[in-house]
Amino acid sequence: MSSLPGVFKAVKKNGEVYYRASITYKNKHISLGSFPSQGWANEAYLIAGKLLHDTRYDIEGYDSNQILTFEKWVILINLRDNGIYFKNPIYLKSRYFIYYINRKILLKFDIDDLFYYANHKIMKRGGHLFVSDYGMQVTILSRYGIKNYAIPGRDYRFANGDSSDYRYSNIEIINRYHGVTKCFRKGLPIYTAKIHINGDYIIGRYKTDIEAAIAYNKAVRLMREKGMAKDFPENYIGEIDEIEYARIYHAVRISEKLRNYTL
Repeated sequence: MSSLPGVFKAVKKNGEVYYRASITYKNKHISLGSFPSQGWANEAYLIAGKLLHDTRYDIEGYDSNQILTFEKWVILINLRDNGIYFKNPIYLKSRYFIYYINRKILLKFDIDDLFYYANHKIMKRGGHLFVSDYGMQVTILSRYGIKNYAIPGRDYRFANGDSSDYRYSNIEIINRYHGVTKCFRKGLPIYTAKIHINGDYIIGRYKTDIEAAIAYNKAVRLMREKGMAKDFPENYIGEIDEIEYARIYHAVRISEKLRNYTL
């Protein structure tokens, strides 16, 4: 135990000494991190106290030379302003919340997603945003029914043009299924199904995306029957039952060029 307030001495397995800092606010005990010296740990404690009691400090005022991490800075200011503690860098607004990936990347979400992201940390790697869910890396787009292979602008889009706004009203799904593309003909939507073999082959054009998705699955089965070993993904269609799926499967036509395709 250190003589400095908010500082606790600890020892690593290799015998190295370090110092933990923490603060209690409204009966909530909050860890501020680990530091190599008592002085640094105490400074973290003092700054945390200022953040929690002085509204002149805001998120935008964070200094990169600050002893506290940016994540802790956001957590403490949200606790001060909104009275709720989150373990992730979330700041509540009246009808939505902001999740800070870092100082430059902040995402907007509907309040409906608050419980999920309060308990799932968002990570960014290779341009993708994902969470760890039951030991698996899951993209945040999957919560909207957007597949991993989806391409922004073609398969989905942000209605207001802001790619950091993940509120449900701002996510427009254009193409839900693999191999299916939505377009318009004479002002009406039409769905083209394609399969990639040696280049793209048009399977057909259909009135609904479900018909196009099933036609794609039918083409995949046809290619397998012809002996093609390529591992084509298939579409899962949860909106209809097995009987309706079978009816559409037998009714949809696929192109003659594809039916006559030989390996």
